[in-house]
Amino acid sequence: MSILLQLQNASKRFGARELFHSVNFAINSEEHIGVIGPNGAGKSTLFQCLIHPDALDDGKAIYRRNLRIGHLAQEDAAPPALTGLEFIQQNTEYPDWEIIKLGAQFGLLEDHFHQQLKKLSGGFRMRIKLLNLLCQDSELLLLDEPTNYLDLESTLVLEKFLQQFPGSFLLISHDREFLRRTTDHTLEVEKGDITKFNGNIDDYFEQKALLAEQLQKMALSQEAKRQQVMAFADRFRAKATKAKQVQSRLRQLAKMQSVEIKSLPVRTKISIPPPLPIGKLAIDMEQADLGYPGVTVLKSLHFSIFRGDHIGVVGANGAGKTTLLKALAGELKPISGRISHGQKVEVGYYAQHVAEALDPVDTVYESLAHAAHTSITPQEIKDLAGSLLFSGDSINKKIAVLSGGEKSRVAIGQVLLSKSPVIILDEPTNHLDFHTVEALTQALRDFAGTLIVVSHDRSFIGRVAKKIFDIKKGTLELFPGTYDEYVWSVQRGQWGAEAEDSTVPKPAEPAPGPDKSSAADASPLNKKQSRQWRAQLLGIEKSMEAINQKIDELSEQLTQTAGASAQGLARDLHLQRQNLEQLESQWLELSEKISE
Repeated sequence: MSILLQLQNASKRFGARELFHSVNFAINSEEHIGVIGPNGAGKSTLFQCLIHPDALDDGKAIYRRNLRIGHLAQEDAAPPALTGLEFIQQNTEYPDWEIIKLGAQFGLLEDHFHQQLKKLSGGFRMRIKLLNLLCQDSELLLLDEPTNYLDLESTLVLEKFLQQFPGSFLLISHDREFLRRTTDHTLEVEKGDITKFNGNIDDYFEQKALLAEQLQKMALSQEAKRQQVMAFADRFRAKATKAKQVQSRLRQLAKMQSVEIKSLPVRTKISIPPPLPIGKLAIDMEQADLGYPGVTVLKSLHFSIFRGDHIGVVGANGAGKTTLLKALAGELKPISGRISHGQKVEVGYYAQHVAEALDPVDTVYESLAHAAHTSITPQEIKDLAGSLLFSGDSINKKIAVLSGGEKSRVAIGQVLLSKSPVIILDEPTNHLDFHTVEALTQALRDFAGTLIVVSHDRSFIGRVAKKIFDIKKGTLELFPGTYDEYVWSVQRGQWGAEAEDSTVPKPAEPAPGPDKSSAADASPLNKKQSRQWRAQLLGIEKSMEAINQKIDELSEQLTQTAGASAQGLARDLHLQRQNLEQLESQWLELSEKISE
């Protein structure tokens, strides 16, 4: 393992505010690093400083000679008039046929390369840009929120690419599941400091909690020592015979270094006011066609949504998820058929553009108060504002001066304060930082009303949704399982969201022949194979038991260890968990074969 780059005593200011001060860290070869921190902490600025080290106010960046860095920014900087192939050709000497061949691993067809980038959906533009980085032979990738606005299939393509990427990367994301599956280190950017942790996001939380506990113990011990010295000084200060001892102890006290206890990442709790009561039926749709003048997007929709349902709406980009949500919220009338709401049903609707519709002259408090139900008290408004990270004077900020992420938090707060028995959310986690997403997830999971949500954040939707509506081929199906089971099925091609523009070519199916399944089932060869699979299954189960026991032991050791030893234990814990995931995957495949 070699060092690709390192920052030494690096500082960066943004106006009067210092984003980070005198930070030191290194990025090594083959490290896959998740970058987390609150909005505005300086994550994207850090990327800019790594690309353009002259942007640092102090300190320096040291690079391995001829290091090739690829950058995937949040904003699409690709010239829209260029075709996908022309865009990649600008940055590589690879021949056309090799670029197209490499594109197959991203689900790109030859037709995608000859379309203008502006005509491709967001997911396929992302795939073109990823291929562009690959064709540049980048050794270090800087990826800034790459999963925003990607559908599940595109996210899975990106996930697989990152898992197999032989180089290093820094990945900014608020999607806990995506970070867990793609990273082996975590870089925390917060409160003017940048700290690197071994292990993925789960290991980071364990280490962070352990570190806070250890520092708390040290601080308590130090405070006890201070009180002991001060009590001695107060008691014997006036006695001449003890004066030297008193002064000596006070000098020791002055030299004692204070233990700084940094707070953990904000772990706020969002309390959603209880929804207004309604009957059993929330929304009913009968043979409805949805769309716009001259364009029918969804056809013959027929379903009911009931009080307390938590529904995740999934499907490829452009499939019609937002169209469905607009219709359910009453903002889009059906072309034909009927949509009706149950008695006393009011809908709280958060759309992707709603944050821009806030009144710029209102303060944060005023904006929330205007949307709050009449039974909500001023203190409840302030409490919710605080849980959305508007505390102190920030609650009096004008909407006009807020960032995009802050406006999104205000718009979400408006919906939560409405006490609506039905809440509809279209991509609520975009522009929110990691910890706000976590707090919102926990609050919505416990929400007593009806929830309908679209999100590309797999961890978020997997925890809040109890039913899955899958939109594909212009219609809607209820998936018979959980979101995790839906993802698992899509990965194996057993239940698929359609790709955005066209599907990845599938292997040709063999020509139909005589049905030999009955004979095969009864054949000695098939029975022998089944016995072998069952033996393998037992072996895997024993290995899983052993690994689970090892994980428990390492977890126990980690709580009693500090420093470098703790980092080593955390790394071992991460590897054991990876081994367990691989064995679980093998167990599932064998179980399927046996059941077939």
